[in-house]
Amino acid sequence: MAGGVVQKSGDGGRRRRGRGRSRPMAEINVTPFVDVMLVLLIIFMVAAPLMTVGVPVELPKTAANALPGEQEEPLAITITAEGVVMIQTTEVARDELVNRLRAIAAERDSTKVYLRADGAVPYADVVQVMGALNRGGFDNIGLVTDTGGPALDASDG
Repeated sequence: MAGGVVQKSGDGGRRRRGRGRSRPMAEINVTPFVDVMLVLLIIFMVAAPLMTVGVPVELPKTAANALPGEQEEPLAITITAEGVVMIQTTEVARDELVNRLRAIAAERDSTKVYLRADGAVPYADVVQVMGALNRGGFDNIGLVTDTGGPALDASDG
């Protein structure tokens, strides 16, 4: 025969609960908090691409790496496929471009400017705007492109 220890409770096997006495729950229910955070995350993920400032242009693709971030919001000049020049999102006539750029350069700490030009814009138009940027006081011009273009080296095949 096998021997074992059997313990008996003093209440005859029944557990007593106090009537009318409810103990506060010690755990925090985080499920509603997580649900709210997930909804907010989805909202921000959907809204973030819509917050980028810009004019829709079809940028040419290159194998260049992205530039590091800046402290001051960079000035963006855009040339659309129709040849319209825009400072940030404001359309500017070409004969007013240099004067507007000089006024902007006087208010900014950085002389860095990003030039976004549609791939259909002739090279001569891009170079003319670059010359206007230089005369306007911006000598640090970055050309914005999309990634994924040809690298033009032996790895392309």
